[in-house]
Amino acid sequence: MDETNTNTDAGTAADGAARVVAAVLAGHQRLRTLLDGLTEAAAHEPSALPGWSRAHVLAHIGGVGSALARQARFAMRGELVEVYDGGRPTRDAAIEAGAKRSADELRHTVTEALTEAEGAFTAVGPRDWERPVRYRDGQVRGVLLCWWRELEIHTADALLGYGPGDWLRDFCAHALDFLAPRAPLETRLTLEATDGPERRAYGSGEPLTVRGRLTDLTAWLAGRAPTGPLDSDPAPLPDLRPWP
Repeated sequence: MDETNTNTDAGTAADGAARVVAAVLAGHQRLRTLLDGLTEAAAHEPSALPGWSRAHVLAHIGGVGSALARQARFAMRGELVEVYDGGRPTRDAAIEAGAKRSADELRHTVTEALTEAEGAFTAVGPRDWERPVRYRDGQVRGVLLCWWRELEIHTADALLGYGPGDWLRDFCAHALDFLAPRAPLETRLTLEATDGPERRAYGSGEPLTVRGRLTDLTAWLAGRAPTGPLDSDPAPLPDLRPWP
């Protein structure tokens, strides 16, 4: 094995993780600022997710932030733990319970989770991103990327003044790659950004091209409402497959 190439690959991966950590920390500060003015009435208004109030979304951010931080923290000890003790039922019950909390309690829950995530991910060294975790039987780097997606998408879902139209191009590029399995079967789906050079093609079969701003393409593939129009040719926008 070429040790020089191995070291270069490790360095490139660490550099990429460092950029994601920086974006995540910026997202933490943004969310803290957005929560400063949260009122009781606003906490329990509808979110962008059907059937979920803003409190549901914030409770989920707090829960998933702590859960993913724990994945990284235990990985640094060489230990594997489940994402949620008790699995999906425990996770869902915690969201429902959290949705009944006051605005101050929700703010505290979220900010505590953000602090926990900051501590966990900034403690990961350049050579530690490949440590194994239980999350998808993957690596710490995958946990970081998951938290980036959860943070960005659910901050937008909370309707606090930050939406899909504010997503950075780097985040959109990552999300489009991650969400590729949502492309419909038997379709050659091509996404073309009208505001930049980005282009993604998924699958094989009947060709279908969807054009729009990069953030709108990303929002659509993520199952969120685009803020601008999408042009679909030669057929209407297709139904998407489940979240990967």
